[in-house]
Amino acid sequence: MEQNPEPWYVAAFRDEYLTVYPHRDLKSARDEVAWAHSVGLDGRVLDLCCGFGRHTLALRELGVEVVGMDLSPELLRASANLEAAPPITERLLRGDARALPFEDASFDGLVNLFSSFGYFGDEGDRGVLAEVVRVVRAGGLCLFDLMLPSTIKAGLVPESKRETAAGLLIEQRSLEDGGSRVVKRVRLEAPSGEVREWREDVRLYEPGELDELFESAGLELLGRYGGLGGELFGEGASRQVLLAKRR
Repeated sequence: MEQNPEPWYVAAFRDEYLTVYPHRDLKSARDEVAWAHSVGLDGRVLDLCCGFGRHTLALRELGVEVVGMDLSPELLRASANLEAAPPITERLLRGDARALPFEDASFDGLVNLFSSFGYFGDEGDRGVLAEVVRVVRAGGLCLFDLMLPSTIKAGLVPESKRETAAGLLIEQRSLEDGGSRVVKRVRLEAPSGEVREWREDVRLYEPGELDELFESAGLELLGRYGGLGGELFGEGASRQVLLAKRR
């Protein structure tokens, strides 16, 4: 597959993303934020890397004063397709997670969902956490939903093919840098004959590595869970969901 000259985290989140991953919908988003709200995530909250705003809308439905931010203009535009009254468009803005366009301590909490951390290399990822700590007030809750390396490594499927509304989707997956990164190369063959290729390249952080990252950034880890419903973390967990407090 050919390499795209754009950074992968720009090329991967075009309009096709919503077509080939239709299960990432509002119904699942409502389930995914309910527990976070029940344990205290409230007030003015930043949905960091919000995509087309499905979690932003789900949080708003719970009465949270939520703001969503994402780098992809295509996904942000797609928020207009959500059945929301009033629309959430005015609650969304475009920005880079490494340089958040907000004042210090301007949020009571933050969510970063669906493996939206680990995109920028170790230094860049530290920069994201530094910005999180800057914009969240002392004592504010932060929720991170990340892949669990052991689960990814055990269940990695090297190649798969499936038909989507946009055409034939071919996905090739591999572990790189000693298993610290999971790379997915994607080829979408449209019925018209047009072909688009991109890749996803996400850093896999072991639990101990995240403990050190959070500690050095100024985040106090309150709990690690196996899912967004507050499931116990342990053998057999599918995710690692971290609930932390800004010191």
